[in-house]
Amino acid sequence: MTLRIAATSGLAALAAVGLAAVTACSSGSSSSSSSTPASTASATTSSSGASNPLSGGASSGTVVIGSANFPENELLADVYALALQKKGVKATTKLNVGAREVYYPQIEKGTITIIPEYNGELLSVEVDKTSTAKTTAQVDAALAAKLPSTLTVLNPAPAQDSDSITVTAATATKYHLKSIADLKPYASTMVLGGPPEFTTRPDGIAGLKANYGLTFKSFDPLDESGPITLAALTGGKVQAADVFTTTPQIVSDKLVSLADPKFNFAAQNVIPLVYKPALTPTITATLNAVSAQLTTAALLQMDTAVITDKANYTTVAEGFLQSIGMG
Repeated sequence: MTLRIAATSGLAALAAVGLAAVTACSSGSSSSSSSTPASTASATTSSSGASNPLSGGASSGTVVIGSANFPENELLADVYALALQKKGVKATTKLNVGAREVYYPQIEKGTITIIPEYNGELLSVEVDKTSTAKTTAQVDAALAAKLPSTLTVLNPAPAQDSDSITVTAATATKYHLKSIADLKPYASTMVLGGPPEFTTRPDGIAGLKANYGLTFKSFDPLDESGPITLAALTGGKVQAADVFTTTPQIVSDKLVSLADPKFNFAAQNVIPLVYKPALTPTITATLNAVSAQLTTAALLQMDTAVITDKANYTTVAEGFLQSIGMG
């Protein structure tokens, strides 16, 4: 796990984020833990014991932006908080709250007002474990129907932190690979790598065969989009692997996440989960505007800046907002 450390090259981080914002670019979200981020006092004031942040919205108090306990989610909380502050909303952050089982009850009762979520995981892990929704529209409709009365979700971002079948740039070039479907003529010569549970998950080996007709030469059980998997992929031990789409090594190791047009993996769009009594038109409009510009490529670049380059989280969040005209 890479701890948050203030950047020694903030300009380089901002340049990377600016580039990402103009680059158009999808179950599982990253599960690493992290320390509380370095941030400016005016941008994201951590709150470890916030009371109910208001019943009537930002005009009568302070909204609290929470985050789960991994870097990407904390970074997204910074983005939300800064964007709202720029619109006059009194927003503080309560970062590194913990896993979903810890923060979900807090937002359900209003101790946390807003948290960045991933729509597919939110649905299948917390809201409706029997759901078979796959596409962004299906997942969001299911959430709208099943969320508790105190909660709502705003517009999903194009950005997804999801499972993907990933190959090296050399492999993608050699076989002209852009989509998982393009693997069909070659899968029988390839070793697939992924977490051990990929052998039993519906979207694992069975899903790839059912949806794309893929039968790999063999399967190598590794870790969950971690260093063992990445080393096996870049070293040629496996030729394709299950890697999360916002893993920084996609940039540093020049990897290619293949498109999933048949939705073998459920959508995992970044989406604001909101305590409904605190919602205002300003909050809705601001966070929807952020989501509209947040692509997978932009999120990947920001993750790379804070995790690999150890840039200051608030600096990177500010750079992203400036690059989309919200700075």
